[in-house]
Amino acid sequence: MNIHAPVPVGVLGASGYVGQELLRLLAHHPGAAIVFATAESAAGEVIEGHRLGRADDAPLHAAEIVLSALPHGVSGRYVHDARAAGKRAVDLSADFRLSPEAVYGLTEVTRPRVAAAELVANPGCYPTAALLALIPLAQQGLIDASREVVIDAASGVTGAGRAPRRELLFGEVTEDFRAYAVGNEHRHLAELRATLAREGGFSGDLVFTPHLLPVKRGILETIHVPLTRVLDQATAEGLYQAAYHGEPCVVLTRGTLPSLKDVVYRNRVAIGVVPVANVRRPRLTVIAAIDNLVKGAAGQAIQNMNVMLGLPETAGLAC
Repeated sequence: MNIHAPVPVGVLGASGYVGQELLRLLAHHPGAAIVFATAESAAGEVIEGHRLGRADDAPLHAAEIVLSALPHGVSGRYVHDARAAGKRAVDLSADFRLSPEAVYGLTEVTRPRVAAAELVANPGCYPTAALLALIPLAQQGLIDASREVVIDAASGVTGAGRAPRRELLFGEVTEDFRAYAVGNEHRHLAELRATLAREGGFSGDLVFTPHLLPVKRGILETIHVPLTRVLDQATAEGLYQAAYHGEPCVVLTRGTLPSLKDVVYRNRVAIGVVPVANVRRPRLTVIAAIDNLVKGAAGQAIQNMNVMLGLPETAGLAC
């Protein structure tokens, strides 16, 4: 496909944080042109130069591919409409992540399937960071399935969406830090388990605890991985270097650990590893950081779109 002939793209759900991020990134994409953008309560507003219409009135025929940032439980219906109109689609909600209808769009892991897909389910933000951190170890049989993998993850408040909620007010969030969905029942757990089993061959226990950070954007995950054998620093780093060699949107830190400053406004995951000392059985701590709105949502959706359309994978993205 010629990058000089812009691909017509439709965006469903453009008024939320993720939808606005899609419009921001697509506005600077050299090979894409937005032909419609929708919202419901915000219909009629103008964002990034595009007047928002209603999803029911979206001119699906005008788009070659549709990106849906509609809410969970709502998006599926409109994505089916787009598919019925013969359009390829990337769904950013949870509606297709566990469905055989869609290819799971963890780009670095499922790239060949994404390229051929008619419908891609964009991963959740927390799972994106955790899976890219864990899959290289799982594929090498290095995770001890007799012990739990513990994922402590913290996200900025934009991860909770744009709908007004008292607990997300500035006065409630600032100068505070709290866990939520404690007890290992967060909705992302099923996605994490299913993908780690399918792509990494690991089906042991995961303990996932999300936290709310008093910042606007970014996710930092501290992942405690029980190992089947001891890995020193050089061996662990070498394993990740081999797994992600040539990947433009994966950064491996050496001599330091990732922080949010390494990733905000960028379509990248930054990964750092440290062997755990003073324990009786081997463990590795893996730190993974992403921007929840970019690599965790809109940026990865565009990365997947680029792969689907045969465009340069990082077109329109800063990795």
